[in-house]
Amino acid sequence: MPELIPEPRYARFARDGGECALDDPLLDAGPGTGGTARWLRRELGAATGWELPAPAARPPYGDRAVIRLALRPELARSAGAESYELHVDRRGVLLEGADPAGLFYAAQTLRQLLGPEAYRRAPARPGHDWRLPVGDVQDGPRFGWRGMMLDVARHFMPKDGVLRYIDLLAAHKLNVLHLHLTDDQGWRVEIKRHPRLTEVGAWRPRSRWGHRASPLWNETPHGGFYTQDDIREIVAYAAERHVRVVPEIDVPGHSQAAIAAYPELGNTDVVDTGALEVWDDWGINENVLAPTEAVLRFYEGVFEELLELFPAEVSPFVHVGGDECPKEQWRASPLAQERIRELGVDGEDGLQSWFIRHFDGWLAQRGRRLIGWDEILEGGLAPGAAVSSWRGYAGGIAAAEAGHDVVMCPEQQVYLDHRQAGGADEPVPIGYVRTLEDVYRFEPVPPKLSPGAVSHVLGAQANVWTEVMENQGRVDYQVFPRLVAFAEVVWSRLPEPGERDYAGFEARMGAHRRRLDVLGVDHRRPGGPLPWQRRPGVLGRPIEGEPPNV
Repeated sequence: MPELIPEPRYARFARDGGECALDDPLLDAGPGTGGTARWLRRELGAATGWELPAPAARPPYGDRAVIRLALRPELARSAGAESYELHVDRRGVLLEGADPAGLFYAAQTLRQLLGPEAYRRAPARPGHDWRLPVGDVQDGPRFGWRGMMLDVARHFMPKDGVLRYIDLLAAHKLNVLHLHLTDDQGWRVEIKRHPRLTEVGAWRPRSRWGHRASPLWNETPHGGFYTQDDIREIVAYAAERHVRVVPEIDVPGHSQAAIAAYPELGNTDVVDTGALEVWDDWGINENVLAPTEAVLRFYEGVFEELLELFPAEVSPFVHVGGDECPKEQWRASPLAQERIRELGVDGEDGLQSWFIRHFDGWLAQRGRRLIGWDEILEGGLAPGAAVSSWRGYAGGIAAAEAGHDVVMCPEQQVYLDHRQAGGADEPVPIGYVRTLEDVYRFEPVPPKLSPGAVSHVLGAQANVWTEVMENQGRVDYQVFPRLVAFAEVVWSRLPEPGERDYAGFEARMGAHRRRLDVLGVDHRRPGGPLPWQRRPGVLGRPIEGEPPNV
């Protein structure tokens, strides 16, 4: 049986070893399949040397094998959106998708069947004998939201690295990239009407080296940002691979980078905001936005430009953060206290809810949906808002029971900055031990949910916070191979967590690790970190024991 990941709903291959020899095959692309055809010519063509020309005539094609692409919308009725079928006989292969996304995932499965060499950017073995096993695959996803959150604010990832991660998501049939674009430590997207957001806010003088309790510092200034054309390129590149990009602009907390650029955004009656710089440390920062109409207008301008960069058909959701907003400055601020009285809200918590509800309505008027971390539940939400449940399952359960859509991303289960093993060699150990098997046994739908609320679970995402991931190699190490297990959890219809065949998954990972190697992914090996993956002497924050199921 071919070692496919994620595990398909149904796969059957000939036991007699029947094969289809693909020697410079033709590519017969039916109506509406041009996107997948271009991808196959570009990616498989690079690895194999195939030109994949179109047939000169309709069937029969003669002696040359043929890869055929077709859309079958009726598959959506029986198997759901993004579903596909793949059929291999001795004459060629037929890929059929319920929609363009399903057809694209069929092409990803074809690439896996061809073996690790199909992931190269140029043929490494001229004359390689490309063969497919005769058989059939029928497949489709469990969830519509299968995502990864990438924090590019704490450590900036250059554009090419983001494009690379889009390809890695697509290779694992994941379809959402949540980009955390702003935080206390950096502002990463160009806003033309507010140029200091990147002129000042995109750069910090140094960075803590390790966890915030570490005494070590990296004295090299750090920063970077994406121009608006960079963002357009990222969004278009993702759309070609059926990945939606969800931008996040944090309000009202996690905002020191913005305040450093524009001091009037902060609580100037209690803090000398003009003395603030982009933060060089990690953790929760007390410098939050002032609750004024001027601040709302400023961020409306930010979101106006953002919506133009992230079209609704690609990015229907806009993330506004809403988490970890300390209230000390508002308690001390006469202006904030007067604002509470004017608005008639319930103290400082009500003031935070006022921020979120304002942008909820503002985005809804423009055809978008607000999504935020589960703190936004405090104070009530408008009907269309959605919740990223990060502090555990509880926020997601409360939101779904109240009729809100939910993306499950509990830190105790799928925060990939948490360490992968308990050994002393694990680099900058953060949080609980979350092994590959732990992630494989993650269940996005908690049993406490009522049947009516289950439909509000859009899916799940794994979150990658980069405080202690200073470069692409560190991100790769923390993300892979655990993202592979996560991808199977959100795509495949697996048994209950305790009944899942982890041994079978681990056996399939043998072939998949070779694919990761060919792709140049600096993943964690089964034996632990390689010498260059370690960070000896850099303090982390390990938490012992099993994480609570909250």
